[in-house]
Amino acid sequence: QVQLVESGGGLVQFGGSLRLSCAASGIWFGSYAMGWFRQAPGKEREFVATIKRGGRMTDYLDSVKGRFTISRDDAKNTVYLQMNSLKPEDTAVYYCAAAKGRSVIMSFLYSSSDYDYWGQGTQVTVSS
Repeated sequence: QVQLVESGGGLVQFGGSLRLSCAASGIWFGSYAMGWFRQAPGKEREFVATIKRGGRMTDYLDSVKGRFTISRDDAKNTVYLQMNSLKPEDTAVYYCAAAKGRSVIMSFLYSSSDYDYWGQGTQVTVSS
């Protein structure tokens, strides 16, 4: 029933941009905090960005601040990750995730274990 479907990944040159999308179905989208994680070859999955219900509060991994922007469109049940000034170290599989039952007064969600649903991932490769 619940599905998160990512799109927008691909190959981009150093300094280029990509916009990832994650379309959700089977959930009351507006009641979920959303997040993006990534996993590079030989490394653990790491937090990239999160956005609370309502879309007014966001947070990011330090290394992507100023380059990446997370946003959401509740009317479309979709969360986005705009990635600018991409670097080779951004190369990874990017995963969309949804966390249910979170109030905006609660802390940001940075841990994979906080999220209830996951997409299959989309590959982002940045050439040098």
